[in-house]
Amino acid sequence: MDNDKPLQPETEDEIEIEPVRQSSDKMLYCEAESPPTVEKVKPARENSETDLEIEDDEKFFTTGQKELYLEACKLMGVVPVSYFIRNMEESYVNLNHHGLGPRGTKAIAIALVSNMAVTKLELEDNCIMEEGVLSLVEMLQENYYLQEMNISNNHLGLEGARIISDFFERNSSSIWSLELSAINVGLTSLDLSWNNFHTRGAVALCNGLRGNVTLTKLDLSMNGFGNEVALALGEVLRLNRCLVYLDIGGNDIGNEGASKISKGLESNESLRVLKLFLNPINMDGAILLILAIKRNPKSRMEELDISNVLVSEQFMKTLDGVYAVHPQLDVVFKAVQGLSPKKTIFLLTNPMKLIQSYADQHKITIVDFFKSLNPTGTMKMSVDEFQKAMIEQNKVPLNQYQVREVIKKLDEKTGMVNFRSAQAPRRSPFSARGPGWADFLEHDEAIATSLV
Repeated sequence: MDNDKPLQPETEDEIEIEPVRQSSDKMLYCEAESPPTVEKVKPARENSETDLEIEDDEKFFTTGQKELYLEACKLMGVVPVSYFIRNMEESYVNLNHHGLGPRGTKAIAIALVSNMAVTKLELEDNCIMEEGVLSLVEMLQENYYLQEMNISNNHLGLEGARIISDFFERNSSSIWSLELSAINVGLTSLDLSWNNFHTRGAVALCNGLRGNVTLTKLDLSMNGFGNEVALALGEVLRLNRCLVYLDIGGNDIGNEGASKISKGLESNESLRVLKLFLNPINMDGAILLILAIKRNPKSRMEELDISNVLVSEQFMKTLDGVYAVHPQLDVVFKAVQGLSPKKTIFLLTNPMKLIQSYADQHKITIVDFFKSLNPTGTMKMSVDEFQKAMIEQNKVPLNQYQVREVIKKLDEKTGMVNFRSAQAPRRSPFSARGPGWADFLEHDEAIATSLV
């Protein structure tokens, strides 16, 4: 019977075919005629996952650049930037002053993770703050094509600076130019030592420092810049009015670089400490540095560290002239060439004999001499104030090295000197109560005599 036959669909449209199951996670859009995409394979990398990935890693491989950016904007709740959509396959993208904010920056960063076209990105003045910086450095862990980036004037703050510093310290990156110039409202100290900066990166950093108004302490030691970066550092010192402490030790800076730095020292009015140790500077470069300080009547330099440089007696004579103009200055070098051992001992370790001689001539004690330098007349004085008073007094002319030796003998290791340490009477070296100042003086003379 016809009723026994199974029912057949009248048309092909009524045939019910079970569709192949597809995971919705595999596609960001279900639009008809979606453009074909080319799979972009990221380089293998351990622990490369970041929070810039949307739901599923596969979306980076199956979604076009435009679609990926639009989906990121949807997730971040921001309006897409039409300029970025039009230019995201160009090598240069300028998004300065677009008001992106942290979330808009994160959407851009998501789109750039797998982008192989953009090599230079401008993001100045977008208020990206530390959250946006974090998104960008996470993107840079995956993107090996971006080479230049400008994120200046973005309220990065101290945490943003730390994020950037940590990234370049711990990660290799294709970035060779990073512009960070900004009106900094909080960062006062920055340590970028041992980061192996390339020349261009270091120059970019220096360009940002020229107009900085808050940073007072900067450590760039052990980066191997060379003389080329010294020119940029000279410009920093010429224009910057805030930096107080600069450590550029171990950077392969020679006499040529010292000459460029000297140009900045001739006009700088804020720097107090400049450390140049472990650089291949010889006495010629050292003379350029101290003469630059001498020519600057407004210099506030207190310490110049060239402690690996051997100097001559002629250098010492020149340095005495510098000290006459800037008595607060202390130049630290390795040793003096050409001095006899006796003269060296006298120069560096026998200041108390000169003070004792002055005290004897004026029929006072050494303690009386020291107390006369203290406005309060007490037996204690801060090391800094005592050092300044000893250099400025004209009763017993002493150089910086002799003053340092006096401080070592009086220093309580608490930031204070105690004049009571100088009041012990002359005794025999075999006295049970121990040696006095006279014994120290005789000991120094004995050493000097034995060396001649």
